[in-house]
Amino acid sequence: MNNRRFVLIQGKREDSDHTPNRAYSIGNTVANAIQAGFRIGKPVRIGQVDGRIVGYNIGHFGLFRGRDYPLLVRTRYGIAKCSLAEVAAA
Repeated sequence: MNNRRFVLIQGKREDSDHTPNRAYSIGNTVANAIQAGFRIGKPVRIGQVDGRIVGYNIGHFGLFRGRDYPLLVRTRYGIAKCSLAEVAAA
């Protein structure tokens, strides 16, 4: 068994293009999703696939940031990060 210590290094990404914009934040996007009726537990469809909203994506970095893909939808294939345009009420 490998007994290496885990070391957490704090870093900053100030120079990144993915730095959150306060005017268009994840909080605003999630609030817009909730106001549009996409609340946790709501049945939805992603194309032909049935699913249910299980949470909200609050990630600031990566390919599927919460600002663009605020909904977490559980389907029979697993959990997907979705935009508001990708889902419809079931």
